Amino acid sequence: MKNKTVAEPAYFAVIPAAGIGRRMAGDAPKQYLAIAGKTILEHTLATLLAEPRLETLVVVVGPQDQQWQQLAVFNHPRVETVAGGEQRCHSVLNGLNYLQTRCTENDWVLVHDVARPCVRLQDIDRLLSAVSAGQDDGGLLAVPASDTIKQVDKQQRVTATLDRSQLWQAQTPQMFRYGRLRQAMLAAIADNQLVTDEAAAIELSGGSVRLVEGSASNIKVTRAEDLALAEFYLRHA
Repeated sequence: MKNKTVAEPAYFAVIPAAGIGRRMAGDAPKQYLAIAGKTILEHTLATLLAEPRLETLVVVVGPQDQQWQQLAVFNHPRVETVAGGEQRCHSVLNGLNYLQTRCTENDWVLVHDVARPCVRLQDIDRLLSAVSAGQDDGGLLAVPASDTIKQVDKQQRVTATLDRSQLWQAQTPQMFRYGRLRQAMLAAIADNQLVTDEAAAIELSGGSVRLVEGSASNIKVTRAEDLALAEFYLRHA
């Protein structure tokens, strides 16, 4: 009798883009601000679309978003859209629920912040390869903390200096098995744990998460001064 062929896991991406960028204080949500001739959202999607293993990119936008459909990438055959939720974690869960009819439990899902337009394709490739070959529930890009990190109390007084040799700054993409991630996100939200990244949900559920070293250039555009730095990285990529 011939051995039954087991299908290789597929790869999908969820891009939460429903935020309004309060800290940016601009006229438009930060994903629609222009850098080097394109919006932040277009830069981010262009890099993800350059990774051929990603079958579908689910862009999660605000229910009242009037700008997303005006971008040419909206009509890309590998790009689909779903409405976001109140917080980032709700938007990610909406994206995961949208994929429910086409993902198996063992397929991989990458979640990537729309506001990280400088992510490098080679780092995405290393994340996919390292995590899919391992035994963990998933993993994420991260960089070692380079600054001295202080812990403070509610009055902003220092209570401790942390050992930075054990500290890493989390980035995205973060990559997990579809079934494992969806259940972890459901459990976290049900417990009113509004996690700010997917690894936290997996950690809360007792899962294992692998760090894959990324690049310092993979910044998150949060404030106005970040735009110039992002443009520098994009022009010198």
